[in-house]
Parts: sequence; structure tokens; C-alpha cells
Amino acid sequence: MSRPFPSRRLSVLGAVAIVVVAALVVVAWPRADQADSADGEPEGRCASSVPYTSGMGGYASYRIPAVVRTEAGTLLAFAEGRSVGKEDHGDIDIVLRRSRDGGCTWGQLRVVAAGEGDTRGNPAPVVDPRSGNIVLVTSYHSGDVTEARILRGEATDEQGRRVFVQTSTDDGRSFSAPREITSAVKRPGWRWYATGPGHAIALTRGDHAGRLVVPANHSSAPPSGSPDTGQEPKYYGAHTIYSDDGGRSWRLGFVEDAYEGVHNANESTAAQLPDGRLYFNARNQKGTSPGNRLDAYSSDGGASLDRGYAEQSSLNDVPLVEGSVLQLAGERGNLLFSGPSVPTDRAAMALWSSTDGGRSFGKVLTLSSRKAAYSDLVQADAETVGVLYETGVETAYEVIEFRRVPLRELPTDGG
Repeated sequence: MSRPFPSRRLSVLGAVAIVVVAALVVVAWPRADQADSADGEPEGRCASSVPYTSGMGGYASYRIPAVVRTEAGTLLAFAEGRSVGKEDHGDIDIVLRRSRDGGCTWGQLRVVAAGEGDTRGNPAPVVDPRSGNIVLVTSYHSGDVTEARILRGEATDEQGRRVFVQTSTDDGRSFSAPREITSAVKRPGWRWYATGPGHAIALTRGDHAGRLVVPANHSSAPPSGSPDTGQEPKYYGAHTIYSDDGGRSWRLGFVEDAYEGVHNANESTAAQLPDGRLYFNARNQKGTSPGNRLDAYSSDGGASLDRGYAEQSSLNDVPLVEGSVLQLAGERGNLLFSGPSVPTDRAAMALWSSTDGGRSFGKVLTLSSRKAAYSDLVQADAETVGVLYETGVETAYEVIEFRRVPLRELPTDGG
């Protein structure tokens, strides 16, 4: 079950410094109550809100946002609550805040999966269309093992990356305890493993309607006979895991395992297109091909790819970072992509739009010129898209902001 956030030990001077810094940071963003009208009905009347501010709520920082809208219309904003700093290892919890008013105000912070000294991260939530349950898939590794050590094969199976699933039957108010599914979804020889990050998807049409699909990625040990130099390997690949029974059982879908070092698919995101195909967009993790974004398609619900990952040149303005895709509702709804828009820096969060199923994208809106990094997209209601993203003034990791974007502000021609 979810628990209130655990107490954290901070020195008096450290706590005061964090509060002061947090207060200064928050001033740069409008609060939901400042944007609301006097009648106290914030739905649709706020531009943005800040569910997570580093240094507040018992955590030194918050990273890796993910957001879904439940059948009841509640927005669930997940993140990693990092106890000590910004590092990707250590004592890290999966945390959650709920909004009943379209993302203008947020309820209390809840711990969904406690690290208890270890790392729980990469939240990939999805709403099961059959039951209405929220299914959350996450990754885990020992808190004292770094990503670099795991990539080099220096972690045991117990210390290394493992995969867990949880379920909420009460609109995200509480979640079941994490249940391990690693043996069903991770191949022997894989080293790094990451679910998402960002929302997973539920298929709503075609032969596999109802299937839950989680885009994921991995790294592999060098092929037999190849030297293991101890350096960060180039053997990156994307894959999917999926469930046809509401998250009770899981299996591997496609595995992109060319490992040629040209297209290194990593940190994937997915959407189902109006024609039923799945569109996958991924970070190109130090691949030698031009550009930082790759994409692929699947016509069988994520079990295989129609073609391997290829460069998506219309997103060349995006730096090396995670991004998110969202297919807007309606047969003619556009496909959106979110990510920073400065090629050499994590800054200027923006939206791109595609009218041709992801073959090309055009930038349609820049949300801010501030620093920005990871993001996730959600259709908040019929008229609004929400962007949950990391941002800040000095760094991209000061707050996680939720921005409401009226669809009328987005060109329908893809920019």
C-alpha cells in the first residue's frame, strides 16, 4: 500500500538552505492558486502548476516524470524521489501526486514504491482499459551500484537491474506491493535495463485491443569472442514488454538487438496511431548516425517491428535526452512529441506535431526558454494536452512542472 513520505534526516542549516532555495525557485513559476479565478473552480483556468520542487517533501531532488489520466479523470503524476542528490543511484523512491482538477492543484505526496536504500525508478504507468486499474511497471537496482558498473557487467543478478509491477484498483489512492517479473522480461546477458521512462500505452483498436505495452531498453554483454574492454559498451537496444491480461502476466515483445553502434535505441516512448500501428520514438544513445532521435513501427501490437530503428531527422533540434509521444484522440488527431529544442543544451521545452503518422514532425510551440530535460505527455481532457517536465533556471532539475496547453493553440497542419 502507498505510504506517506518517510522522514529524512537533515541538519538544521541544511534544511534552512533547502527551504530558502526552494522558495526562490518556486517564485519563478505561477502557483495554481494564483492562476485560478475567484470562483474557486480551477478546472481549465490555470496555465501551469508545480507538483514537485527539489528540496521539498523530504527529497533532495525529483526526476523522471510520468503521467496518466485515469478513467475517473484523475491525473496521476509519478516521479523518482531522490533522497540525497541528483544521482541515478542510491536511495530512490517512486512517488506520486494526484490531481482532480486537470493538473491545477495536487494532493499529498505518496510513496508508491520505497527504495529503502536501493533504487526504484523509471516509472511506466498505464490505465488498463478493461478494468480501469492503473498498472505501474518500474525498474530496480541496488543503491550502492552505479549505472556504469552495471553497464560493465560488474553487478550480480541481485544487485543489477530488475523489473517490478504494481496495480491500483482505487484510482491511484493506493498500490499493491511491487511484484517481480524480471525472469519473464529480461534475457540472460542483458546488463542495463530500463522501463520507459514515461507512460506506457494500452491498445484500443485492432487484433490486440486491450494489450498493455511498455516500451523499454537494455544493454547487452559483448557478443561471444568480442573483447570486453571495461568501457561503457555500445551494445544498446530497445524492446517492449506486454501483457494481455491486465498486468498479471508479462512477456517480451520485439527485441532490437542489432548492436551495430549506428542506431543505439534507448529510452523509448510509444503511441498507437489511428490505423492501429504502434509508433516508437527513441533516444539515440551515442550511436554514430546523425541526430539524436530514432523511430520504428509495429503492426502486430509490439511483438515485432516492421523495420529497425532509423534516424528521425525532423527532430534533429532535440538534444540527447528522453522525449515523449502522444497520439491525440480522434481519427484525425495529430501525433505529438515533447522534448527540449536546443540541439546543444537541455533547454527550451517544446512540442512538435506530425500529421503523417510520425514520418515527419514540425515544431509548433515552445513552452519556455528555461532549462528543461525529461518530459511526459497526457491528454488532460478533450481540449487540453498536459506536459509534465523537468525544468529550472540554473539547471533543468529544480522542479517538475505541469503545463496545460489548449489544443486550439496548436496548429493542425503539423507546423
